Amino acid sequence: MTWMTLSEQATALDCRELSSVELVTAHLDRIAEINPAINAIVTLEPERALEAARNADKRRLAGGADLPALFGIPMTHKDTHDTAGMRTTYGSELFADHVPARNSTVIARLQAAGVISTGKTNVPEFAAGAHTSNRVFGTTKNPYDTMRSAAGSSGGAAAAIACGVQSAGDGTDAGGSLRLPASFNNIVGLRPSHGWIPRTLPEDPWQWLGQPGFMARTVDDVAWLMELCSGSELANSANFVSRKDGASDLNGTVVGFSPDLAGLLELEAEVNDVVSAVGEVVAGLGARLSESVPDLSTARHVFRTARAYEFAATLRDVNAAHPGHLKASLQADVDAGLALTATNLFDFDRARAQLWSAMNDYFSTHDVLITTTSQVLPFSADEDYPTMINSRPIQDYMAWIDSTTLFSATGCPAMSVPAGFSSTGLPIGLQIIGPVGGDAAVLHVARCFEAATGHGLRHPEL
Repeated sequence: MTWMTLSEQATALDCRELSSVELVTAHLDRIAEINPAINAIVTLEPERALEAARNADKRRLAGGADLPALFGIPMTHKDTHDTAGMRTTYGSELFADHVPARNSTVIARLQAAGVISTGKTNVPEFAAGAHTSNRVFGTTKNPYDTMRSAAGSSGGAAAAIACGVQSAGDGTDAGGSLRLPASFNNIVGLRPSHGWIPRTLPEDPWQWLGQPGFMARTVDDVAWLMELCSGSELANSANFVSRKDGASDLNGTVVGFSPDLAGLLELEAEVNDVVSAVGEVVAGLGARLSESVPDLSTARHVFRTARAYEFAATLRDVNAAHPGHLKASLQADVDAGLALTATNLFDFDRARAQLWSAMNDYFSTHDVLITTTSQVLPFSADEDYPTMINSRPIQDYMAWIDSTTLFSATGCPAMSVPAGFSSTGLPIGLQIIGPVGGDAAVLHVARCFEAATGHGLRHPEL
């Protein structure tokens, strides 16, 4: 039951081919089976979930009209998303026993769609870093090789989805936190355009770098969750699945294709080989390939400045109350944000405007850009980050994720889709980027590639 897609689960419940109690029980059993090996689920409330499932079944049997689309489907949530009445730690010892009184926007919308919240998935401390490990719960392991990283910061959710705990889940993405775990765990993950899933107070409605979004084992499930949860109100603001029953090819689509962004990215050899082979598949679907890439010369500066600013804005009070407690890399980000001057912010705005203009120019002649999601294969779970690529030292702990952070800086929607595997069976993802607001086009290209290759059908042997 837990290997069914989200839409298959919803249909089976509606047709009474299975009950919510059966589905929640299977979900909990799968967690018990795989969690000792991967450490993806860090908070679990089985009795609360089963009670909600029993109530859902009673309501359905009583002929409840107009039930929400996901009524009775279980889901764990990223531990940075507030869940009312359920422990939410943000991966920090300072909040190890924190129980929020309200839901974050994305959780409220999932629950309004009928989801039964069963627990929380592991994250790095305050979602800082692309490796899911913290001092509260330890490290989440990659289900394709439990000696390796599941990436981050949505690594717990990605590993759970990959293992058949649930069909889909929520996450966030500032520098690749949906896309990198999707790549490492052979699932799909979309960082949407800013505003599709807005924040409401007391969250910061103007924060743009970190975006809430979704991961799943299929593109269609991500698209459906976007339809159910997007918009300024609970009413849908866009049709993310509109092209599902239309064109099944890419005829007429102009695709920029460059695995290494014309030499900008250092890629491990097997990553380069697998992603390079994607071009032939995309061309076979009817797309016209272009080797042109956008001007990303200001993207690194934009990303790193925005990251420092947002971490400092979010954590300055925590940092002041508990000096010296944040992990070293996060402390460096907060310090960098607190040190920003007015001149720094003026320069940042100018660089962001240049980048915005460059992306608009690029997408005036291209529909999407396809490149690499992760520059490296899943690395050792004992490391915070890979220190070398192709035996060459990298600049710092963020240099190995330029492939995703550069596009976070643009504000464009970006999605990771399974592209294949290394010689040792480790997943490799490709990244599809579209113009701001062009999420449906990204999903369409991803859907066509997914259907043509079927890489996401290969599951870990756990």
